[in-house]
Amino acid sequence: MNFQGQHRKEVASAEPVEGDGKAAAKKRGWSNHYAWIGTAASIILVAVSLGVLWKLVQSVSWAEVREALHKASAEQLGLAFLFVGISYLFLTGYDALALRQLRIKVPYRITALASFTSYAVSFTLGFPLFTAGTIRYWIYARQGLSPAKIAALTVIAGFTFWLGMGVVLGLSLIIEAGQLAGLAFTSIALNQGVGFAALLAVVGYLAWVSAKRRSVTVKQWRLELPGASVSIGQMIVGIGDVCAAAAVLYVLLPNEIAIGFTTFLAIYVLAAMLGIASNAPGGIGVFEATILLALSSLPRNEVLTSLLLFRGCYYIVPFMTALAMLGLYEIVKRAGGARDPGPPEGIAGPSGRPRPDDTGSR
Repeated sequence: MNFQGQHRKEVASAEPVEGDGKAAAKKRGWSNHYAWIGTAASIILVAVSLGVLWKLVQSVSWAEVREALHKASAEQLGLAFLFVGISYLFLTGYDALALRQLRIKVPYRITALASFTSYAVSFTLGFPLFTAGTIRYWIYARQGLSPAKIAALTVIAGFTFWLGMGVVLGLSLIIEAGQLAGLAFTSIALNQGVGFAALLAVVGYLAWVSAKRRSVTVKQWRLELPGASVSIGQMIVGIGDVCAAAAVLYVLLPNEIAIGFTTFLAIYVLAAMLGIASNAPGGIGVFEATILLALSSLPRNEVLTSLLLFRGCYYIVPFMTALAMLGLYEIVKRAGGARDPGPPEGIAGPSGRPRPDDTGSR
């Protein structure tokens, strides 16, 4: 998606058109109406999930949980942190692909820093549009990117995530439809139907953007959608990220729990999607409740212990690391004197000419 500053032309009129004013007011009313529906749905989802989670943990012996935490082997923790690193490495590909789509060259070390820190902080604190967007602006603005380009980058990165999620969910639901039906008390036909629908949506999107250049207009900005090559790259990166993130929790499950990775992958993706829909920081509460329900046939104490370890490995440690990296980055920039990025992209310099790195309307 490519934000392009193409402002809509306003048609001058000697008199205000009453119908247009009413239509605009009605449109704003419907927008506010749907916004409240989304907020209410998120609150209900979080409340229900927390209620389910509370009921589930009532039967948990916390003494056994503490004992299980102490039993976590060094090998398990080592593998978990290895997959954490792989997952966050794939996350840097989200920003790299977005920059490629926007035709902007940024050193990979800057891309990796912006990507890792923005995701590590937003995963823990929530409100990704604000937290991740603020960190990206803090870092990328020093590279001369305008706020519009940074916003476009954030949107493209989000599409990368959902493309990967759709493929992984679809394949795992189809391949492991039988075992998932037994674990989650659903039917094989339902699992396969949802799986095929997810894959069909991804294939349909790829075909749609492959036919010709597509764009979406949001207010005064035109967003150019990535073509087939970038979209396929997004899909591959998203698949790698989701599989690595799921592997973090999978290796932390007790060794005696016999469940295949492909089966677990479908459960993880569903839990992650519900967590995102809840808008809770890191999907906390919603994610855990979904995993515990889906794995209800397994020892609850051990699954809860694995979830606690997963939170620490995938969220808390990267969060603390990101804060340290951001502090160090700011110290180095201040000590060395951060360069002046000049006017934002698309804004003319003193000579009246656009900046050389401008990638405005194309």
